[in-house]
Amino acid sequence: MLYAPKEKGQGLVEYALILVLVAIVVIVILTLLGPAIGNVFSTILAAL
Repeated sequence: MLYAPKEKGQGLVEYALILVLVAIVVIVILTLLGPAIGNVFSTILAAL
């Protein structure tokens, strides 16, 4: 019982780190694939 606040804080830090890592991965993927996705939408709009 004495360690409960410490564990809650530790869990919060772990969730924050996971969110940061997921955000970094999403940013990297969008940076790499952004132009390709834009080209796909451009060709679809041109075909319409």
